[in-house]
Amino acid sequence: MFNTDGTSGTDVPTDLRTDRPHPARIYDYWLGGKDNFPSDRAAAEHAIAAAPDIPQAARENRAFLRRAVRLCVEAGVRQFIDIGSGLPARGNVHEVAQELAPDARVVYIDNDPIVLAHGRALLADNRSTTVLTGDLRDIEELLDRSELRSLIDLSQPVAVLMLAVLHFVDDAQAASAVRAVRERVAPGSHLLVSHSTAEGNPQRAEEVGKTWQNATSQINGRGRAKVEAFFDGWELLEPGVDFVPLWRPDGSTANTTRWMYAGVGRKS
Repeated sequence: MFNTDGTSGTDVPTDLRTDRPHPARIYDYWLGGKDNFPSDRAAAEHAIAAAPDIPQAARENRAFLRRAVRLCVEAGVRQFIDIGSGLPARGNVHEVAQELAPDARVVYIDNDPIVLAHGRALLADNRSTTVLTGDLRDIEELLDRSELRSLIDLSQPVAVLMLAVLHFVDDAQAASAVRAVRERVAPGSHLLVSHSTAEGNPQRAEEVGKTWQNATSQINGRGRAKVEAFFDGWELLEPGVDFVPLWRPDGSTANTTRWMYAGVGRKS
């Protein structure tokens, strides 16, 4: 995938920082992926040692993504921006959306350069989907970027996904990012959020949190009230903010995890 000079096949310079765990690569490991390095695997295994159900929680988050994207497509949304998308895995946004609506357009954004390299290789023949390197904290710049605007018309409804990403920025940065999205998107747009919390596992959360102590980003778990506050100014769809596997489940919720909250809001 990478050239000998450290650039990707798309000639984009990459600074992978393989000596420090990265959230996208830790998550990839939990999902059974192979795009991770020893530092990522060590951090991921620390979490598993403290809470063996952590990989299950990652899979449940992917299942929430699929349910929420389907909801948006059924509501008529044909544009998707996935911020903090992570490495490609089964059930990506474009796979779910374009299966139901072949005209759906998707922009993936992540701050790990390896996501850009792998994503663009995977999507080389998909003219309705692209991958950008960017950061949640630069949301205004991202929404104005020409590569995004070539696919996304912000005057039309768009679904913005912030799944398992807001907990990697502080309260002010998270609130600013959500507020900027609300102000820029058209009525009929949707906000999809999932977010780590200690409320479902108060005894184990502190040790699990150490997974990110040497990572490129630190985690900031939040309670239900703070996650609900991200939807201020949005119509929060039923069932509101709930644990990920309990948000409009399409199967049994027995033996599911309580590591993350999820919610979907609609702009009136």
